[in-house]
Amino acid sequence: MTDPIDRRWLHYAFLSRDGQKALVANSSWLGPAEGEAPGTERFATILVLHDGEGPWHTSQFNAATRRPPWSAFTRPHAHGVAGRLSIAAADGSPAVDLALTRTSRNCTSQTAVFARHQHLRWQSETGVTAVGDWVTPKGRTQVDLVGYHERVRGRWGWPDLGEWVFGFANDLNAEAGEPPEWAGVFTFIRPAARPAEATASFMLWHKGRMVRHFPRRCVSFAVRGEMDRDRVSMAPPLAGLLGVAPVSALPRRLVIMARQGDDRVVLDFDADWAVRIVIPSETSLNAFNVHEVVGPCEMSGRVNGRSFRLETRGIVEFSGGAGGD
Repeated sequence: MTDPIDRRWLHYAFLSRDGQKALVANSSWLGPAEGEAPGTERFATILVLHDGEGPWHTSQFNAATRRPPWSAFTRPHAHGVAGRLSIAAADGSPAVDLALTRTSRNCTSQTAVFARHQHLRWQSETGVTAVGDWVTPKGRTQVDLVGYHERVRGRWGWPDLGEWVFGFANDLNAEAGEPPEWAGVFTFIRPAARPAEATASFMLWHKGRMVRHFPRRCVSFAVRGEMDRDRVSMAPPLAGLLGVAPVSALPRRLVIMARQGDDRVVLDFDADWAVRIVIPSETSLNAFNVHEVVGPCEMSGRVNGRSFRLETRGIVEFSGGAGGD
């Protein structure tokens, strides 16, 4: 990486099989600051955990992690071979030490281009299982999780990126070592300066293989209501020192519909608990806001003449621009 806004991400999002616990983690590399030698990188990791009720437990951006972090996109990387993901806050809580295993195949790589030749490219994989230790101020426990993994590469600044909505839902009832019966991932990116350049997609997996990729013109989004602000906590713990402005209320309900020909999928998500992660901007005095939201959802549809429906829990990410929106 040679530019201050060159970036690489590894993103992790998991739910326990009973739907009561949620994990979101992000490891990121940022390019050199002005005047630094090309190839100089800054590395940061944050971990947020939710125990089913109340505020999320969060680390700072300096969480310690085993390096290089586990990734399904490291090659060679066979199915059924476990790797470790270990992340811990500086004071030891929250923390996880997990054995991660792939059960599915990744989607095709996608690219969004916007704002003065900035871009990002992402690739995702559902059905990643995780078993191991989970530590919060409530104590240590063993967990069995199913989730989602994503890698993002590109060059972008937060104000220019604008806003995005991302989310996933896995069937949580698969047998150990088996992929979820159904899994879905959706993305929506709307750049700040040119909203007409919006990018969106909905991807559907069946038993570990992606069976449909609905493009932007086949995907629509609708929101309703406002989430109770008492159910939204702030992270990292020192974020309050930044003097960040209030942001718009989060939607209480999100519905995504994808339709192409005779195939269709509907994901209906109800927001339950959220954490607002405040990210300082490298190109602005305003912070960028990423909200991780967990809640119950229903996914149904008809693909290749086969109808399906599942009730599960999902994680949705609402991100607003660095202007405080």
